[in-house]
Amino acid sequence: MKVPGSDICDSEARVGGVGHALFRVARAHRAAAARLLREIGLHPGQEIMLGHLADNGETRQSRLVAELGIDPSTVTKMLQRLERTGLVERRSDPADKRVTVVAVTDEGKDLLGQIEDRWRRLDAITCAGFTPEDRDDLRRILSRLEANLATCETD
Repeated sequence: MKVPGSDICDSEARVGGVGHALFRVARAHRAAAARLLREIGLHPGQEIMLGHLADNGETRQSRLVAELGIDPSTVTKMLQRLERTGLVERRSDPADKRVTVVAVTDEGKDLLGQIEDRWRRLDAITCAGFTPEDRDDLRRILSRLEANLATCETD
């Protein structure tokens, strides 16, 4: 089955087989995640933000940028959307009024189970037809790829 938009990337022969395959898989995975998250009113990435806040408690907005590795403007936009829907709240830090802290609301915490359900469904869709050994091999290979890519330096 052809994934819409998968032909946007340059030809596989020019960009490399593994890189091209990873691009296509990442794009398809993100699109599937977006469809599943849309069912509960979220955009991709917002579930990561909610989970991080639920796990770590009230956090400075600037710390979210560093801990999640997301551009500051993206964090701001994401928090604005989450705040409008009542899933997070932002306020001044009592110790330093210049600093904004962010916390997940009770409504946001209530959504975590549905988020976990969507990720389990995505995992099942992603690995349909895989044996447990296939899944273990895939996790091992993906971990190695991630470690390899972490060594990439930019100029």
